[in-house]
Amino acid sequence: MKTDIRLAATSILGILSFGLILFLPAGTLRYWQAWVFIAVFTAATIVPVIYLARNNPAALQRRMKAGPRAEPRTAQKFIITGSFLSLFATMVLSAFDHRFGWSPVPAWLCVVGDVLVATGLGIAMLVIVQNGYAASTITVEPGQTLVSNGLYRFVRHPMYVGDVIMMIGMPLALGSYWGLLFVIPGGVILALRILDEEKLLTQELTGYREYRQRVRYRLVPYIW
Repeated sequence: MKTDIRLAATSILGILSFGLILFLPAGTLRYWQAWVFIAVFTAATIVPVIYLARNNPAALQRRMKAGPRAEPRTAQKFIITGSFLSLFATMVLSAFDHRFGWSPVPAWLCVVGDVLVATGLGIAMLVIVQNGYAASTITVEPGQTLVSNGLYRFVRHPMYVGDVIMMIGMPLALGSYWGLLFVIPGGVILALRILDEEKLLTQELTGYREYRQRVRYRLVPYIW
């Protein structure tokens, strides 16, 4: 029951936060791209959360422990802060773009952006289903086992693949080309997170060193 209450409160707070971040700089509520984005983001996260609550509550609990203060590694505290700031800046700049009409994006491309957001979030949630230890923080728990099947057969960090897709889709969904500028720093921050995470996994997760030899690429096959 406490988890259900916390989930409901988190969902409501998230929707309100999105509203403030988007509609205040946009200067209007007549911003259909923002409304659709909020609806897509909410649906793409709530449905998998309900699934996890019923089928793998332990994985859900791991995902709920998120944010800089939850990170046990100092480097990750700074990295995750930078990641949040990058996403925040993407939304704010996109909303200002809508307000001043700097780069009008056609409606069909906004819809494509929403599809990318839903796809990225869907990939991330699928990873959690396949790997219940895929927490929001960088840590190795006692008894944790290596997962190398499913999406982990193709790249070592499939959840972050979803994050990249979402980062690209977000500004397009919000009707902004300028917001795409933050994909670059967001990608750099994500790369730093991956590199630091792999140090920990190589040191503490049994079999990860051998897994790195079998699956060569971290994020993008044949590139990195």
